[in-house]
Amino acid sequence: AIIEDPEVDAVMIGTWPYMHAELTIAALEAGKHVLTEARMARNLKEAEQMLEISRKHPELVSQIVPSPFSLPFDKTIARMIEDGDLGMLYEVIVEFSNGILADPRAPFSWRLDYELSGVNTLFSGIMHEALLRWVKTDPEWVIADGMVSAMARNDAESGEMKTVLIPDNLSVMARFPQGFKATYLFSAISASVQRSEVRIAGSNGSLWWDFSKQKLWFSPTGSQGYEEVVVPEEERDDWRVEQDFVDSIREGKPVTLTDFETGVRYMKFSQAVWDSWTDGSKKVWL
Repeated sequence: AIIEDPEVDAVMIGTWPYMHAELTIAALEAGKHVLTEARMARNLKEAEQMLEISRKHPELVSQIVPSPFSLPFDKTIARMIEDGDLGMLYEVIVEFSNGILADPRAPFSWRLDYELSGVNTLFSGIMHEALLRWVKTDPEWVIADGMVSAMARNDAESGEMKTVLIPDNLSVMARFPQGFKATYLFSAISASVQRSEVRIAGSNGSLWWDFSKQKLWFSPTGSQGYEEVVVPEEERDDWRVEQDFVDSIREGKPVTLTDFETGVRYMKFSQAVWDSWTDGSKKVWL
């Protein structure tokens, strides 16, 4: 059909993660450029298969829709870390919580469907992808624990109760090679306290990024509060994924947001988190 059509040069894949690997591999082998929705795949194995095929076709553009929340702030946060504004990094705290599943009667959805979403859990992969842009390295290990508050939920499409395998509450600890510790908390059952923020603490100061307010603050060590960071216009990225895809095809512009190599990096994290929480919160080395 579309993938086999000789008049089609590029394919955009907008399905849930369960189809990403199959369609991406078929499209690349048919000589088509590919832009696929995030998350990259259901699990690490599928993501690695996608990367392997893409490397066999370097003449084709292989791109994943990027984590969008931090785009206006990514370059500024990365620069401040690289320039030493924070000094030696001590800790990163990531929290993304809401109450959309606090009611056990809330319906079953594709995000809770392991067959469709695989190991992708809540906003863990999205937020970790953003963190990779700032600190540039991958965690050495993770320890995770998850909880399913309602073991079954009603599927509005079928009218049947479906078993829930993907957590609606997830906590992760990770250690990075620079020595700092990262703590992640994701919840869809936090009805009263809703947060979406990242705090990065170092010897010289701390950054606080609030996604809901789209604000970035900095607090030097020893100060009594935070001051807002003014993001320079030249560092502020906006949503231009589709245009970037076209530019890469027409002009050979390298893919940065997001290439398959980066996708595999965040899928390694998501897989390790899944393997940890489903096996007694064991430490999983990446």
